[in-house]
Amino acid sequence: MPSILIVDDEVGIRELLSEILRDEGYSIRLADNAASARAARHAARPDLVLLDIWMPDADGISLLKEWSANGQLNMPVIMMSGHGTIDTAVEATRIGAIDYLEKPIGLQKLLAAVKRAMTAQPSDGIKPVAALTLEAFPRSTVLRDLRKQLEQISARSRHLLLRVGAGSLAELTARSLPGRRNDAWLDLSTIGGPLDIELLQKHQGGTVYIPELSRLSRPQHKNLAFALDRLDRFDLRLVAATDQTPDALESAGWEPALVHRLFEISLPVPSMADVRDDIPDLAQQLLIHLVEAGEVPNHKLSTAALNVLRTHAWPGGYGELRAAVRSLALGTLDEEIGHQDVHRMLDPQPAAAGLHLDLPLREAREAFERIYFDYHLRLENGNMTRLAEKTGLERTHLYRKLKQLGIQTGRRGDGA
Repeated sequence: MPSILIVDDEVGIRELLSEILRDEGYSIRLADNAASARAARHAARPDLVLLDIWMPDADGISLLKEWSANGQLNMPVIMMSGHGTIDTAVEATRIGAIDYLEKPIGLQKLLAAVKRAMTAQPSDGIKPVAALTLEAFPRSTVLRDLRKQLEQISARSRHLLLRVGAGSLAELTARSLPGRRNDAWLDLSTIGGPLDIELLQKHQGGTVYIPELSRLSRPQHKNLAFALDRLDRFDLRLVAATDQTPDALESAGWEPALVHRLFEISLPVPSMADVRDDIPDLAQQLLIHLVEAGEVPNHKLSTAALNVLRTHAWPGGYGELRAAVRSLALGTLDEEIGHQDVHRMLDPQPAAAGLHLDLPLREAREAFERIYFDYHLRLENGNMTRLAEKTGLERTHLYRKLKQLGIQTGRRGDGA
């Protein structure tokens, strides 16, 4: 039985629409605001949403934008409003709404719009999920500024070089480049043979991506030059990332003219360390995206688990975090992913790592203490009160011991 989520703050409208649609054989869920709509959509995965624009906590357009940015707009949405304008209807359609109904809603108009929406879904039942982009993180100042930089650059250039280091956010940045007409994605590093016109045409309107220039072979250099010359013809955007300098690439055999062309427009990209406080949000959005795409079972991350993810170094960057979230969601049996699940995956043998039994006793003892305190500090998410209780040390002695061992605490969560 097809399911419909009705979101409206007026109880009379919710009851009227639900009565009509139940009589037509639909399963109905109700929500009276944006918060309950999020929860109902997450729990029930409706086949269709009827979404009111004017609500007390967040308007329907903002909720529609949120679902679109998070990769959750994989069901048809019909907007409803008693005070709508043409501009509002156009904006809703641009974001991804399939239809727009003005209140009071007539019976025949309602049923016709619902029928069109239901028949517009893919016949194979597979609902495409849009790629996760920087739009999903509006609360992060660093990522919001990065998105603005991309908008400014993309208005004037079809290609961009990302200057990256350890813990790169290159892929998330590349997928966020404005000006693409679709989610077509061509990773040039996976093409071993000559690049042809047909492949570029197949990805027309999308993005050509190179995760690291220095890893491309000589034939792939030619593929890159071939693609660069045809960006306008196929309405493509090209994004390449590297941690190398132009001189280093030329020394490795790159044509100077191609290197110069690539470095004409470059942008330094923040690392995972630069957005450490945003890592919990990144992890949650990645999990939502993976669940929506059907890649993992439905789970949620506990607050403690998010704190462990936040304190990890992530030298492999965004790709490493995504792989970790996917592994946790696939390997955890409980609905909630806990901090112990994260510790087991990130540091499966913490007590044995780095111990050298052939050291003199004093040095071996210091090595063990360093591993011991570092492990428990991370386990307690930096909370010195709980660490002191666990280790049986007075806090002043504990701080002195950690300083002696060269362990940075930052004194996080002292009073927690």
